[in-house]
Amino acid sequence: MPGAPGLAFRLSRQATSTISPPIPQAYKWATSYVPTLQRPLLDMSQGVPGIPPPEALLDAIGNASKSPSACGYCPVPGELSLRQALADEMKHVYGREGAVDINPDDVMITSGCNMAFTATVMSLADAGDEVILPVPWYFNHQMTLNLLGITTVPLMTTAESGFKPSPELAATLITPKTKAIALVTPNNPTGAVYPPSLIASFAILARKHNIALILDETYRDFLLTGPPHSLFSSQEQSWRSTLIHLFSFSKSYCIPGHRLGAIVAAPAILTATRTVLDCLQICAPRPPQLALAPLLPQLRPFTRAHAESIDARHALFRSVLPPRWIIGAQGGFFAFVRHPFKGVSASVVSERLAREVGVVTLPAEFFCQAKADIVVKGDGEQETVVREVVSPADDDMWIRFSVANVDDEKVRKICERLAECESTFGWELA
Repeated sequence: MPGAPGLAFRLSRQATSTISPPIPQAYKWATSYVPTLQRPLLDMSQGVPGIPPPEALLDAIGNASKSPSACGYCPVPGELSLRQALADEMKHVYGREGAVDINPDDVMITSGCNMAFTATVMSLADAGDEVILPVPWYFNHQMTLNLLGITTVPLMTTAESGFKPSPELAATLITPKTKAIALVTPNNPTGAVYPPSLIASFAILARKHNIALILDETYRDFLLTGPPHSLFSSQEQSWRSTLIHLFSFSKSYCIPGHRLGAIVAAPAILTATRTVLDCLQICAPRPPQLALAPLLPQLRPFTRAHAESIDARHALFRSVLPPRWIIGAQGGFFAFVRHPFKGVSASVVSERLAREVGVVTLPAEFFCQAKADIVVKGDGEQETVVREVVSPADDDMWIRFSVANVDDEKVRKICERLAECESTFGWELA
């Protein structure tokens, strides 16, 4: 029997059991809001840069796009010039306390960091294998694993720990089927920044059990406190046996539409990844590669200033957030906030915020959904229904706010509306 109306064939079970992209749901809620000049729609849902890239980069991308030579394929691993430039940049980022052992053979350029994660897990794991993800997780990571038939093993975090995962708890989850632990730091969705000692503990755990440590550092350039960790240092045991580093040019250089990411790993891993990427993308977009390669060193002041502005906006958000709204973690582009309404789920609160108050956010549930079913209604219309949700932590009252794509004035207005809804929503306050 067909699995969807109008089709003579069944759709993939892996695709139909994977949750739908959550962000469009939040925007669907927002369509009910009627904005005015005095009360426009205010969006703190998506983690996108709120400023354009620097003029020098825009000009370079434009010039590269006009070049006939940029219209052809480049090598599957990416332009050598950008691979060398990224290796050099990582020596600057991670090497302020010692030498860093990274070279272009360790680097592969991808069409965005989601592609980097997909290609990495396809290189590591087979259907039925397991990958450990901290909860709440970045939903695209869990969606990718489900699409591939790889089991997501939830590693629970709590507000008491600042939503930082426990290596000791992770150790109890490792089985013969475990292929990797995947961490995101600074974290999406919670904003939690994992200290170097915690990252080192996970590297030791992975090495002990002969599994990979996938470290997504998309937001690493928004740390102002020094090197994110010392795993790349030549003084440490070789990182190549365990670590797979993922990076996104989108956030640091404000070019998410140009889809550029990277994998940094042992060449033995990248040999398998090259086969995967040859099937998925052939090569990453050439113009932004050619444009970025010579510019990375001179763009450091831009990325630093951007990081400082985001840090200042985090501080502003903390200072104007109504007292009953509690920040559990904060960093990178995000703040994870506990709403004050007793016994009300974050999904219900986020929906009312979007529909009635014009503030778009993402509830924790969006980062804890594991499985979905496609059901066919009596009228033949199909609908995705979530049937498995991992508890987001110690309760379901957490909401993700993105401070990156709003200015200071909008942060103040959003917090004013949050204060208003404490009385207008009519719910008991915790």
